[in-house]
Amino acid sequence: MKLIIGIMVILISTVCTAKEINVGATGISFIAPAGFLPLDQELIDAKWPQKRAPKWVVGNDSASTTIAYDLKPNDISSAPLDDLMNYFKTTFDRVIPGIEWKKREIVELSGKKWIYLEMTSNAIDTDIYNIMLLTSYGKEMLVFNFNSTKEDFKKYEVALRKSVSTIQLPPKTNKPLNSDAARVAH
Repeated sequence: MKLIIGIMVILISTVCTAKEINVGATGISFIAPAGFLPLDQELIDAKWPQKRAPKWVVGNDSASTTIAYDLKPNDISSAPLDDLMNYFKTTFDRVIPGIEWKKREIVELSGKKWIYLEMTSNAIDTDIYNIMLLTSYGKEMLVFNFNSTKEDFKKYEVALRKSVSTIQLPPKTNKPLNSDAARVAH
């Protein structure tokens, strides 16, 4: 009985402390695991030293488990997702040390098709577990990267997978773009 009550308290506290995160002013949102907070820019720059750092990142206290998300200026809206997935596989196989693929597939999430890449790899000081999701968003590429040390992944796996399932895109609108509206008006 004590075990059941303990599990219920943990589940309720996790639900109560999970936080909805908005991706800028896009209307895109997801629920971050309990205790995940935005990383400051200094920590983002240290964790991603190349100039390709994500714009937004939330993570645990030590930043050993993070969710990075960004809109990249790559128009993939007309690219076949299978071809794009194979491109990422080939590129990652070449540039990521010790990559081991767990899963590569096209999934549907929030009414849209996404590339889903799940892998482990070797970093300088630890092994990493990644779950990446990519899709087009207008003329940009929407990227989510659920990243954890392999050691921490055991602790956060359920919460990270739950967070993946909470990604929400805004409903499509039939409003014309401003430039289209201006052309129609003249």
